[in-house]
Amino acid sequence: MITAETHPAAGSKPAGGPRAARDPVLIVVLGATGDLMQRKLLPALYHIASEAGFHPRTRILGAARPEMDDRIFRTQAQEVLRAGAAAGGASLERWCDECLFYQPIQNGSVEDYRALARRIGAVESEQGLSGNRVFYLALPPQSFPEAITGLGEVGLSRSPGGTRVVIEKPFGRDLATAQELNRLVHRSFQESQVYRIDHYLGKETVQNLIALRFANPIFETLWNRDRVESVEIAVAETVGVEHRAAFYEQTGALRDIVQNHLTQLVSLVGMDAPVAFDADAIRNEKVKVVSAIAPIASDDVVLGQYAPGEMDGKKVPGYRGEDGVALDSQVETFVALKLDIATWRWHGVPFYLRTGKRLARRVTQIVVTFRQAPIALFQPFHTHGVEVIPPNRLIITVQPSEGFDLDFQVKAPGQEIALDTQSLHFRYEEAYAPLHDAYETLLLDVLAGDQTLFVRADEAEQAWRVYTPLLGHLREVHPYAAGTWGPAEADRLPERTGHQWFSPAAGAGLSEPLGR
Repeated sequence: MITAETHPAAGSKPAGGPRAARDPVLIVVLGATGDLMQRKLLPALYHIASEAGFHPRTRILGAARPEMDDRIFRTQAQEVLRAGAAAGGASLERWCDECLFYQPIQNGSVEDYRALARRIGAVESEQGLSGNRVFYLALPPQSFPEAITGLGEVGLSRSPGGTRVVIEKPFGRDLATAQELNRLVHRSFQESQVYRIDHYLGKETVQNLIALRFANPIFETLWNRDRVESVEIAVAETVGVEHRAAFYEQTGALRDIVQNHLTQLVSLVGMDAPVAFDADAIRNEKVKVVSAIAPIASDDVVLGQYAPGEMDGKKVPGYRGEDGVALDSQVETFVALKLDIATWRWHGVPFYLRTGKRLARRVTQIVVTFRQAPIALFQPFHTHGVEVIPPNRLIITVQPSEGFDLDFQVKAPGQEIALDTQSLHFRYEEAYAPLHDAYETLLLDVLAGDQTLFVRADEAEQAWRVYTPLLGHLREVHPYAAGTWGPAEADRLPERTGHQWFSPAAGAGLSEPLGR
């Protein structure tokens, strides 16, 4: 049984610019020529540096298989940053020349890692660094064991200045592989050194769930089975599999989104109040929620795969028509399921989860539907002539426009009594400066030693405990046209208990059932 260790206390998350790291750090990115580095990590690192979020002597050492020197790596980095609309000119060139270094790792052998260790020592000596190191594994999951073992065998898992290792998801493919990967990690690293990253947890609205609930008694006193009718959490994407076909054919939506992103959101919605605002206390409560998820019946899961359709006036191929996808593939690109959390707080409250590619709109949101009044006193007076007055709903939008909406009923102006649904509305972009990218937030937390937003070993294993029994046992994958909200079979999940899928209406803060 994996138990929690003592971790650094979580610092507050102030508004405004990033928190500057107090000490210089050498950030070693394994997989530095890959897609994640180019699309996310490099822009995030540059943006943090441009806002003085790093100590000025912080340096980045890229490591990957291609043979190249520092000069070529810096030139490629400049091209990536300029293509991503990063500020150009002398400041960009100067940052790349001063802060970026490169070391090839050809075969991933022990000798390659010894060479990496020598290069790390040389850079630290030249740059006046103290051995404070972060290793970021921007690698495909199958390369994690090789990298973790290599770092451990040459002594890079320990340093007088402190060493942390960041591991991308997915962390394992099922419970057994997650447990094995945890054992492998713990041979070289203590749990207090390990940062299992889920970029959804770096989004401001996700982090603010804790503040929304526990700093506002008006919500926390209603946050239980007595007042909540149901909870829906949706991660909808308009994009297809794109260039990730090889990965997706081995993964699918259940592993790619449900086991991590959606389950992380479930844990934050469902957790009890932590005893303190620090990493261990918060993560302890999250683990309790995931541990309390009851076994999922196969009848409570619907899988789908997108077929050809039309999006934004253009015809798009189905999943099986994408490059690199088998013509008879049964990999799911859509999952809808119902969870039950066997705790005093949530007993009897269904949690509906849904995710999919090529859906009608890009949106990630949490919808908390509150129970209706026991007597429908105003039912005859609703302006829309609906059979049931819409309930109060709290709609938490994680993306694309981060914020909150609270639906409620009001009397419309006039002599007659007529009810109408209105919404209280809050958006971060309207109240604050533009939000930082999730990777910027998480990188700063790694440098600060704050593990609050990172997945602990026991939490990763508990999540796999929930979903491993479903892997390989759910046979039927229902087709759905690209540009819709998934297969019709998914509607039956909430309908069995008298519910519907909900989402903010286009162009408004009000909520409405998602159409087909």
